[in-house]
Amino acid sequence: MADAPVYYHGTKVDLQLGDLIAPGYASNYGKREQAAFVYLSATLDAATWGAELAVGEGRGRIYIVEPTGPIEDDPNLTDKKFPGNPTLSYRSRHPFRVVGEVSPWTGHSPERLKEMLDHVEALRRRGVEAIND
Repeated sequence: MADAPVYYHGTKVDLQLGDLIAPGYASNYGKREQAAFVYLSATLDAATWGAELAVGEGRGRIYIVEPTGPIEDDPNLTDKKFPGNPTLSYRSRHPFRVVGEVSPWTGHSPERLKEMLDHVEALRRRGVEAIND
């Protein structure tokens, strides 16, 4: 039997072991609309982006999480953008339980982070929002 994958969730929210990350709260991104899904990744790099790009005060955090229900490919990062889901990014309408925290972790270079923030801002100006249906 294969080992279960490790899943990560990047955010700026300070959570404790056993806490649930659930849909229904303001999104970490964009217009901060009520999130219909919660997101996770099986790659530390994708979770690092989540921690770095999340809105809010405080430092970014990367949690190790376990899904409490089914997960599906994240359409914001799959299909035409990254066929085959190489970022191993998923979403769910069910909460994720915090089972650990990655600490310390290494962020992207200031130059790479600025490139991504500029890209996100360009998408915002064009009216491109995350899929949340």
